[in-house]
Amino acid sequence: MAIDLCRKSPADLAEGRTNGWDDAVLLEDLATEQREALNFAYRTTLSNVDPRFVAGDPAAWASDFGYALDRVAIRLDNRSNEDLRTAALEHPDPAMREQALFEYADRDHEDAIEFLAQAIRQDTDRQVRWDALWAIEKLGGPEAITTLRQFLNDPDPEIAEWSKLFISELQTGDPAFDDREGHYTPGRTFDETIFLLIHCDLYVRLDPSNQHWGKISLAPQGLARIYGQAHACPNVATRERQLVIAKTIEGLHADGTPHVDNYLFRGFTDRSRRDRGNFFFESLVPRPFFKSGRADDPSEGVREANIGFARYGTWHLEPKFQVHGESAIRYVRGRFQGWGHVNLSRVAGRPIEEILVPGNGVLSTLHDPEVGPMTNAFILGTFKGKLNDWDGDGVIDLNSRHVYSTADGEIDSDQDGIPDQPGLTCCDWTGQQLP
Repeated sequence: MAIDLCRKSPADLAEGRTNGWDDAVLLEDLATEQREALNFAYRTTLSNVDPRFVAGDPAAWASDFGYALDRVAIRLDNRSNEDLRTAALEHPDPAMREQALFEYADRDHEDAIEFLAQAIRQDTDRQVRWDALWAIEKLGGPEAITTLRQFLNDPDPEIAEWSKLFISELQTGDPAFDDREGHYTPGRTFDETIFLLIHCDLYVRLDPSNQHWGKISLAPQGLARIYGQAHACPNVATRERQLVIAKTIEGLHADGTPHVDNYLFRGFTDRSRRDRGNFFFESLVPRPFFKSGRADDPSEGVREANIGFARYGTWHLEPKFQVHGESAIRYVRGRFQGWGHVNLSRVAGRPIEEILVPGNGVLSTLHDPEVGPMTNAFILGTFKGKLNDWDGDGVIDLNSRHVYSTADGEIDSDQDGIPDQPGLTCCDWTGQQLP
C-alpha cells in the first residue's frame, strides 16, 4: 500500500505537488455519484496521512494496520537507487525489471513518474509496460495524467486502453474503455477468465517483540512468480455470491507442469447500481502448510491447515458484452489481505533474484496451534483485472484463458468441468517433488 500513499502527505501538499490540474476534469462536470465517490476516496486517502484533513471518530480513519506497519518497517530490498535504475532498464528478466521499477516508485523519488515512463517507452514486455502504467496511476496527481496521455495512441491496444482507464480513474474515479467488440466462447467452465494484476506489500515480523518489521513491495510479476498468476473466474449465475480465483505457479514442479492452487470465494455483493457490483468476499480452503516456507518442500515438515483470505472491491459491467442475457464484467479492482509465512533464513542477505523464485513463500493462518506461531507476515495489497485481446485479432476475449478449475474450485487439468479428484483444490505435493 505504500506506493499508493506516495506524494499524498501534507508536506507534498505544501510543496505544491498537487498543483497543475488545469487540464483535469472539473469536479462540477462530474455526475453526482461520481463526485461523491471521488470526494470520499480523496478524503479517505488523506485521512490515512494526517488527522487534520478529517473530522470525527479516529477509529474510522486511523486504524489501517498496513499503514501503521509501513511507517516503521525497514526495506528488505536494500539495493541502491542506481542499482534499481540499472536493473529496471537492463535486467534480462522482465519480472526483475518490473520489480526494480516498483521498488523505485515505492521510494517516492521526485523523478519516479518520469523514470516509469522511460521504461514503458523502451521495454519490450507488454506486462512490464502495463504494470508500470499502473504504478504511475498509484503515484497519481496531474503529472501522472499528463504522462499517461503519452500512451493513449500506443501501437499495443492494451497499453492504450490501460492508459485511458487509468486517466479516467484519476479524473473521475470511474474506468473508461475503448470500443472494441468482445468474444465469448460457449461451453467453457467459466463465463469469464480475468487476468489479475496484483501488487502487495509483504510486512514481515522480524522478532517476537513486535518492534521490528521488514517490508518487501512485490510487483505483479514478482508476486505471480512466488504465489502464482491469478485469474478471477466468475459465472453470471453465481457471481454475486461466489467466484473462483484460479492460480498457477510456473517452474515449481519437476516435470514442468504448472502448480495449480484454486480458491473458492464467497460473500456479498451490492447491486444497487445496474452498471457495477461492490463486493466483499472471503475464502477458507484446506492447504498443506510447508514449514520450510517453500511450496512443495516438506523438508521441515508439513501441516494441514485451513487458510483464509479476504478480497473486496468493485466490478464494472460492459453492456455490449452479453453473456446469458446479462452484461459481462469488463473490469475489476479492489484490495485484499491475508497472512503468510516467510522463512527469514531463505531471504536474509539474498539477492532479489534468489528471493523471487517459484513458491518461495506460503500463505498461512493464525488459527492453527502449529501454524499460528509460525505466521510472521501480513499481506496487504491491491488488484486490478481487465478483459484483454489475448490472440491479437482485435476482439476482446471474455473467457479464453486456461484455468484449471471446476466451478467450485476443484482441480480440473483438462478443463472439462469435471474434477480430477473430487474435493482436491491444490496440487498434491506428494507426487510433485523437486529434484
